Amino acid sequence: MAEIDGVRVVPLRRIADERGAVFHMLRCDDPHFEAFGEIYFSTVWPGAIKGWHVHDRMTLNYAVPVGMIKFVCYDERDSSPTRGNLVELFLGEQNYALVSVPPGVWNGFKGYGNGPALVANCATTPHDPDEIHRKDPFTPDIPYDWSIRHG
Repeated sequence: MAEIDGVRVVPLRRIADERGAVFHMLRCDDPHFEAFGEIYFSTVWPGAIKGWHVHDRMTLNYAVPVGMIKFVCYDERDSSPTRGNLVELFLGEQNYALVSVPPGVWNGFKGYGNGPALVANCATTPHDPDEIHRKDPFTPDIPYDWSIRHG
């Protein structure tokens, strides 16, 4: 798998018993914690795509406690040693992890499975519509095909 400079994947703990489960996400004393700006939750339906978007200043910290998504990052930063790399990850109930995406890295995700996925983002700054940029999920600017690959 290709890597992208600054994109981190940290396995997360789930503690389950007969009453339910606790899903850890991010603590202020974690070595990968940067800052707290806001946390929000997004749902995505199976087959729906949310992307592409990139932030100028915000670091994203994603976790998927419910459902499954295909999460993709693309590095278009001029000064990056990994410029042109793509990273594809499957996140959620079968692979519970925190993914940190630094500013300047394009990202998006697609819902998988039989029901909606719940995506949590603990961002390092509050949302600012002036520092986010968007592209159509099927833009030729990003060399990625969202369809299922068989075989």
